[in-house]
Amino acid sequence: MRKFNIRKVLDGLTAGSSSASQQPPPQQHTPGSREPEIQETLQSEHFQLCKTVRHGFPYQPSALAFDPVQKILAVGTQTGALRLFGRPGVECYCQHDSGSAVIQLQFLINEGALVSALADDTLHLWNLRQKRPAILHSLKFCRERITFCHLPFQSKWLYVGTERGNIHIVNVESFTLSGYVIMWNKAIELSSKSHPGPIVHISDNPMDEGKLLIGFESGTVVLWDLKSKKGDYRYTYDEAIHSVAWHHEGKQFICSHSDGTLTIWNVRSPAKPVQTITPHGKQLKDGKKPEPCKPILKVEFKTSRSGCRQGQVFNKKQLWMGSNFQAGTPLNSWEFCTTYRSLEEEPFIILSGGLSYDTVGRRPCLTVMHGKSTAVLEMDYSIVDFLTLCETPYTNDFQEPYAVVVLLEKDLVLIDLAQNGYPIFENPYPLSIHESPVTCCEYFADCPVDLIPALYSVGARQKRQGYSKKEWPINGGNWGLGAQSYPEIIITGHADGSVKFWDASAITLQVLYKLKTAKVFEKSRNKDDKPNTDIVDEDPYAIQIISWCPESRMLCIAGVSAHVIIYRFSKQEVIIEVIPMLEVRLLYEINDVESPEAEQAPPLSTPVGATSPQPIPPQSHPSTSSSSSDGLRDNVPCLKVKNTPLKQSPGYQTELVIQLVWVGGEPPQQITSLAVNSSYGLVVFGNCNGIAIVDYLQKAVLLNLGTIELYGSNDPYRREPRSPRKSRQPSGAGLCDINEGTVVPEDRCKSPTSGSSSPLNSDDEQKMNNFIEKVKTKSRKFSKMVASDIAKMSRKLSLPTDLKPDLDVKDNSFSRSRSSSVTSIDKESREAISALHFCETFTRKADSSPSPCLWVGTTLGTVLVIALNLPPGGEQRLLQPVIVSPSGTVLRLKGGILRMAFLDTTGCLVPPAYESWREHNVPEEKDEKEKLKKKRPVSVSPSSSQEINENQYAVICSEKQAKVIALPTQNCAYKQNITETSFVLRGDIVALSNSICLACFCANGHIMTFSLPSLRPLLDVYYLPLTNMRIARTFCFTNNGQALYLVSPTEIQRLTYSQETCENLQEMLGELFTPVETPEAPNRGFFKGLFGGGAQSLDREELFGESSSGKASRSLAQHIPGPGGIEGVKGAASGVVGELARARLALDERGQKLGDLEERTAAMLSSADSFSKHAHEMMLKYKDKKWYQF
Repeated sequence: MRKFNIRKVLDGLTAGSSSASQQPPPQQHTPGSREPEIQETLQSEHFQLCKTVRHGFPYQPSALAFDPVQKILAVGTQTGALRLFGRPGVECYCQHDSGSAVIQLQFLINEGALVSALADDTLHLWNLRQKRPAILHSLKFCRERITFCHLPFQSKWLYVGTERGNIHIVNVESFTLSGYVIMWNKAIELSSKSHPGPIVHISDNPMDEGKLLIGFESGTVVLWDLKSKKGDYRYTYDEAIHSVAWHHEGKQFICSHSDGTLTIWNVRSPAKPVQTITPHGKQLKDGKKPEPCKPILKVEFKTSRSGCRQGQVFNKKQLWMGSNFQAGTPLNSWEFCTTYRSLEEEPFIILSGGLSYDTVGRRPCLTVMHGKSTAVLEMDYSIVDFLTLCETPYTNDFQEPYAVVVLLEKDLVLIDLAQNGYPIFENPYPLSIHESPVTCCEYFADCPVDLIPALYSVGARQKRQGYSKKEWPINGGNWGLGAQSYPEIIITGHADGSVKFWDASAITLQVLYKLKTAKVFEKSRNKDDKPNTDIVDEDPYAIQIISWCPESRMLCIAGVSAHVIIYRFSKQEVIIEVIPMLEVRLLYEINDVESPEAEQAPPLSTPVGATSPQPIPPQSHPSTSSSSSDGLRDNVPCLKVKNTPLKQSPGYQTELVIQLVWVGGEPPQQITSLAVNSSYGLVVFGNCNGIAIVDYLQKAVLLNLGTIELYGSNDPYRREPRSPRKSRQPSGAGLCDINEGTVVPEDRCKSPTSGSSSPLNSDDEQKMNNFIEKVKTKSRKFSKMVASDIAKMSRKLSLPTDLKPDLDVKDNSFSRSRSSSVTSIDKESREAISALHFCETFTRKADSSPSPCLWVGTTLGTVLVIALNLPPGGEQRLLQPVIVSPSGTVLRLKGGILRMAFLDTTGCLVPPAYESWREHNVPEEKDEKEKLKKKRPVSVSPSSSQEINENQYAVICSEKQAKVIALPTQNCAYKQNITETSFVLRGDIVALSNSICLACFCANGHIMTFSLPSLRPLLDVYYLPLTNMRIARTFCFTNNGQALYLVSPTEIQRLTYSQETCENLQEMLGELFTPVETPEAPNRGFFKGLFGGGAQSLDREELFGESSSGKASRSLAQHIPGPGGIEGVKGAASGVVGELARARLALDERGQKLGDLEERTAAMLSSADSFSKHAHEMMLKYKDKKWYQF
């Protein structure tokens, strides 16, 4: 039976009645108000949603493959994703629909195709000859599980090993099974009674394609003769096998085992291995077997003609590369021999794992053994897989290894084998997004053109040295033709307090500059030295909010420890003796008074008279104390700012550090909203306690109020402000928490549940104090635990209203927040500041001209306006105080406020005033002329030149609805209810196609756009449900139809909602496949050709074809055609040239053949005429002769 919820019904009725009484219907302007005569150009056909590119390191990688001819690298993941990398700037992302883990990848070398094997026992053939690769065929194994695949070079037959120990053969052109099957019981010794285990390796002999080497997990290796269908040799070892590799001559192979040993076998000597090596085992005396080590997960056996150059032979048996495997390790930590020792044909043995068990705490290592030298290279993360890059794709020749690509759990490392010390290559891909976990990000399109070069110039000095001098060897593919020319910048904030700037122009990504905000704070050197970081146990410097002005280059960040840092950009290096700092007490309490119901809310435009609080003058720097009178921590910030001189490199330099302090034993609440304005010289921030405005030019606090104080006498929730207890009062001339003189102290201190105001007797008071202390102690522990949990989750999500109890909320949040029947948790959730916007507009109804002001949005759907009275520019700006005061204007919306913007009478966006960037660290005499020219405010807004009677329009977006409000009348011109059953996570007012619109992303997965100012729906697409909080934390829209979000902890997904960009996307994407000639096969040589010592070929078609091997069982595997189409099938099955080139070749061939046919036909006709003529002549000659005359 369906439950009946009376509360939801009442909430719906109250919301409906309030809407009917005070709000116009959606998309309609208020009767009696003048409809804005604005021509809107955006239509639905201008919008289309599609993914563009994905940047970053593949999340949870599981497989690796490389095409040595095309120079393309492929990475598969545990979530079924496929990432392909070519030259820097050429990347591609694909996804298997099933989402199963990729267990192996195999390139069809130089064919423009790739085979992927998934954990759900499915094989897929990908066509890489198109810009967006597609699946051509799929093959689902029904009765056996896939464990290993092998595709020989220039072969169309794929060997598939299974968990049962059998090997099946797949034709990659038709993706059908051959009737030829190698059964496990025929491969092993007939006398063996146990199952050999799953197939862990398959490879053909480099010198004889008819011999197949099969490795079983139990330790058995079989050399199978494909023609005679029997095992030639069987090799047995006591330990389990993890991998096998051939020597290029086909006479030896090497196995890696679970006890950390390597065994080298001669093909014709199956009795025992020729050599057993324990690379990291301790050699015991008396010839005993070395102690077992960790498993060697993979080994590769590569040979080189050139051997080793002088200086590359080490005189240590084992050499260790330094911490973090940093390239450029000082050479004095390596001891080189200066004598030349030839390593002609000495193989490279490269392996992962195999460390001894007693190496506690040692990081994962890659070991490179070459001749008598062994280099052990430490890695930062676990090794998933590695591949040796070689000059030739042919396995029967010297491979000439030149690099090793190592796929780590969270990184991709490329090691140069040809240079001394094995340095790493500088990675050109944007794979360091997750170097520290991303906690927030912002996206800016159409930035000033000089911004990217400026950031690049200061960021170039931060690059590490000591990389390999060679170019990045993975250089396949071609760049796309970028149609977008405007600059784009992505800013990411991280858990370690770093901020990264990325060049995101033309669907590429490249790091420009990295700022470390934690440098201004003292770092604790031991675990006990953490007295003040009680807000969070981990990552106290994590970035929560970023506010950036591209034109002035001013940057402001808010951190998880309730700190705000303002940065100014400079190209000059400076040293500051004392870091400018302000400490702010921001705590406010209210009596528990029932909130009004929705119908009791005031109308949209509530006039406010002279009840506005008086402006507060700038405060001096407070004196701090470690504890209050009752021993509780008080006036102490969470982080300690350095008191030593700070050297600041070119780039972003600290202008001011602001910290919220502890009050009465309670830590400061985390900051929920932040804004900076370079023209006004102000920064504003707020949390669930209140709001603070700081003048960063004069280093003074202008306003420090609880949220209720902003309402004045017009508080619709009937809350009574209550000052903190006496123990929480700041000592000395500290910053005040509220606007004094507005509330009677006696009323503030009353308990909301006390029936009488009479004082308690001494015994009751003592008991009450003891009880309060117990409650306070428990509540502090609880709040600390909750704050710690919130901080840990802050990298995943900090919603615009951090006060939501749950993401999966379907009832009316507006009504719920105002309901009188709230729980105790709801009572704890105070009204937080959720949106801030500096602008030059009309602050009150009676205003005749726009003036500087600050619009403040709260989580309860209220918009408040604060008037700013700024002094003249120049020197007067630094001497006279800025006067700020609440204007009394109160606007109401349904749901927490997310975003605000302003339009002029033509419908154009009015940007906030800004000051253009100039170098501040130059001598004053050079800067004097610029100071005189400087005006306040420097604004590009059309409002500065407006006539007195011209209007503006405020666009306000909340979690539930959007409104366009005419100013100065404050009438609602348009309203749109965005969602009823969900809530908006992100809303942005963005420019598109020479117009503007409102773009919203909802928790139910819908992306919507609305025209402005009429709020007509233009796009509503179900795109992505809110599966995790990281998406909500990082989703953002920007101009020109661009958007992004963090799709995984390591990857950024970019998308577009512009039809024009979608149409041009195909041209902008890079090409993975380029026609390249396959290298010539190695020369067999005279004697090998004479005596038959070269590589033996095999006619696999004759052996595996249907005519000789028959048909495979239909129940074994199911063929599934892919969406790639016929052209894709031809593309994958064709030779070394592209489809177009092949078609042209075929056309030319056909024309040539037609021409040859025509010539041959003419020749035959001429020959026939000649024959007829000669025959007629002979007939005339012998016509009258008798038979005996011949």
